[in-house]
Amino acid sequence: MFRPSLALRRLSLIVGGVLALLAFSSARAELTVVITGAGANRIPIAIADFGGEFGSARALTTVVRGDLERGGVFRLTDTTGLSLTETANPLFDEWKNLGADALAVGSVNPVGGRLEARFQLYDIARQTPLGGEVLTTSPNMLRAAGHRVADYIHEKLTGEPGIFSTRIAYVVKSGAARYELHIADADGQNAKAALISHEPIISPAWSPDGSRLAYVSFEDKKPVIYMHSLVSGQRVVVANFKGSNSAPAWSPDGRKLAVTLSKDSGSQIYLINADGSGAQRLSTGSSINTEPFFAPDGQTLYFTSDRGGSPQIYSTGLNGGDVRRMTFEGSYNVSPRISPDGRTMAFITRGDGAFRLAVMDLASRQIQILTDSVKDESPSFAPNNRMILIATEVGGRGVLSAVSVDGRIKQRLSIPAGDVREPAWGPYLR
Repeated sequence: MFRPSLALRRLSLIVGGVLALLAFSSARAELTVVITGAGANRIPIAIADFGGEFGSARALTTVVRGDLERGGVFRLTDTTGLSLTETANPLFDEWKNLGADALAVGSVNPVGGRLEARFQLYDIARQTPLGGEVLTTSPNMLRAAGHRVADYIHEKLTGEPGIFSTRIAYVVKSGAARYELHIADADGQNAKAALISHEPIISPAWSPDGSRLAYVSFEDKKPVIYMHSLVSGQRVVVANFKGSNSAPAWSPDGRKLAVTLSKDSGSQIYLINADGSGAQRLSTGSSINTEPFFAPDGQTLYFTSDRGGSPQIYSTGLNGGDVRRMTFEGSYNVSPRISPDGRTMAFITRGDGAFRLAVMDLASRQIQILTDSVKDESPSFAPNNRMILIATEVGGRGVLSAVSVDGRIKQRLSIPAGDVREPAWGPYLR
């Protein structure tokens, strides 16, 4: 029997329990991030202690430093006890002697019942300012402001947008039968539970604008696909047909979902409107077809199928055309995920009895194995195309791992109180 992923394997679970919906309640635990690998030739940068209101300035500076250190692109120089605001004139030679190529300075001050964060970024070698911003925020939004500062610095120094302001979704299992769908900042902090259930929750998928999540819940003793608004907390049933309803994937325009249904004959791929109307079958034949994923052009669909005798990844055009087999190496390749720029496919491959994260350059068809773990699953690209979030297992417990597409940068995210599974990296906030 073909079993392409943990999500599909769980479709046979029947677990007793009662649903408890709790939109954005505070989570009991947050992810702890451990850096297990960093990129080569990291950019040395100094983040001076911001001036102004001490507590707020320290909180914001801590977020900025944590983001940049965790990202694997930057190496922070020691600035212990060195405070500098955006109005001061940096002594460039002194900062150069500390080994910094870039310097960020700033302040946080109360203004009219709000907080105003100001910062300036400098190129140390050229002794020139690279720009800065003024952010109006509040005490409970200081973390978000810190992420924005880190995003700005990342883009100015690398030319690529930062992903520190993005969010991730994941499922935490604790105890015998408690499942929580969490939404958190990309650093694992500020976690909140969007859904709590005594039944499994699997396959969360972000809408392109980041305002909705589609997911599968077993609360009705069978897999049903829901669409959950993260703004209102309201949710609607998208697919509750006879049999199983699983593996939702959003179209790039956010109007449709590709889903896997067994309502007619085995597991087949359908296209359905986001409100649950107009289900249209896409796949044909008697083989199992599942785990659909749209290419960024919205016209190509990747999926997993056993039509060739073993689970492999295929692609097809939505407007007709031949089905193309994408993977040939090995007897088990599943869970295709296409990078936002359409150049790379992440997937799970089995070799030597282990399930590992792999990437394929779609132009050259070259494949690279990125991990040395044994139970990887559920890959999800960051919106900058550079990082991939996966679920894996360490010491018999589910954790998340973020890996760069070149395999050099690695992070591990875990919660001491439970298993963490089913990750999904959200888009840039619009």
